[in-house]
Amino acid sequence: MTDSRPLAVFDLDNTLADTAHRQRFLQGARRDWAGFFAAAPEDPPIPEGVALAVSSAEECEVVYLTGRPERCRRDTLAWLEHHGLPEGRVFMRRNDDRRPARQTKLEVLRRLARRGEVRVLVDDDELVCADAEKAGFRVVLARWTAPSEALREAQEGEGRT
Repeated sequence: MTDSRPLAVFDLDNTLADTAHRQRFLQGARRDWAGFFAAAPEDPPIPEGVALAVSSAEECEVVYLTGRPERCRRDTLAWLEHHGLPEGRVFMRRNDDRRPARQTKLEVLRRLARRGEVRVLVDDDELVCADAEKAGFRVVLARWTAPSEALREAQEGEGRT
């Protein structure tokens, strides 16, 4: 679904979906990525993020931009539908892409901006938000969950989410 309205771009993990229950898979030297992503369908929705996505859909086309790998697409789409989030395109990381989230997400944002107005990016990752803001995008730093050092390392150091 695409239209001519401006875009409101939403991250998933710790912006719309609370990953606290699956952080245990990222603890220790050996991270269990299969377990981490397999548990994603059980993520509770984050009310603040969901409310913002729903209200944004009144004026904007909602787009989802996640660092989750493409292999998680089916579960991700089912989760969005199950929790009543607006329909929208979902941009995911290639399964073999290990670049930092701030790099992959900024690349997609720039591509989207060439086709129309990106009104806002909503993301919990401070580095993603800082780079997007430097590039001229309006950002909302999602501060409605406790920051996770393990998830930050995964996003920036390992290019996993």
